[in-house]
Amino acid sequence: MDRIVIRTLPNGMQARVQPFHVSLEGLQNNILCRNHEDYDAMVKYIAICGRRKNVIIVIYAVVSNHSHEGVLARNQMEADAFGEELKRMYAMWVRRKYGEEALLQKVDSKAIPLDNDRHVRNALAYIPRNAIDNGSPVQDYKWSGFRAMFAEKSARPGGRRVSLLTKREREDILHTGDKLKNVPWLLDDEGCLLPESFCDTEYLEQAFNHDSAFWLRAIGSVNPAEMEETLVNAPRERLPDSEFYKVVADTAGRWFNEDIGRLPKEKKLRLIPYLWRTRRTTVNQLARVLGMDRDETREAVRAPGKGR
Repeated sequence: MDRIVIRTLPNGMQARVQPFHVSLEGLQNNILCRNHEDYDAMVKYIAICGRRKNVIIVIYAVVSNHSHEGVLARNQMEADAFGEELKRMYAMWVRRKYGEEALLQKVDSKAIPLDNDRHVRNALAYIPRNAIDNGSPVQDYKWSGFRAMFAEKSARPGGRRVSLLTKREREDILHTGDKLKNVPWLLDDEGCLLPESFCDTEYLEQAFNHDSAFWLRAIGSVNPAEMEETLVNAPRERLPDSEFYKVVADTAGRWFNEDIGRLPKEKKLRLIPYLWRTRRTTVNQLARVLGMDRDETREAVRAPGKGR
């Protein structure tokens, strides 16, 4: 498969992009989506936030207390920004609709790079499988991008063009004042976004060799507990220094192809914001593991760089 590809971004630029898994994860008793309207709003915000933060949505799934997105982004910083913007927009929705100010404060947004073919395929199979958490067969679940994949292009339904909506209609239907004149998005008869109109179906399909049977087998065989640990839980667990050192060493090897012991300060400073965003750690632990001055480490956390 082609893991890193060239795509036209929402802002019209062509760029090399790589895959990330983004999650918006609530607590077990922290219900984010309570009814049809909430699920619909979350899906629309996924599309809108992708456009705002210049990332491409591949596939998504929204369930009652969390969401998952497979996205293509130029770098970690832009994938992070997408997740944070989705959290911010949905927090505004909850505040307007339910008058709840603090619900999303307990929700984590994490963007994890998918850095090998197996990782990509497992994540792209795991995402729609989350429908089972809402008690639905994967193929019947309305709030995921599953149904857009491997459809006959000529048989894909038409719909109402979002680009032709009036400002008032965009506010009422899409819950945004953003100008959407150039988007290819389509609405179905119920006013829901058609996933095939805003998801990069080609990326997922080529990841499974354009073989729908391969895709379905992957969904059936992926280990959800393993993927949840890899993509959701592990980045949020505080590791002891010895285990965290292994994570940092692995990251340094992937980013720079260098041993952490020989990594110059300039490259360590580039690693710190990424580790701070994607792992549960402290300034003191980062400084210890990287052999850095604590004040320099603190400044790198406060003023993150521009990713890789």
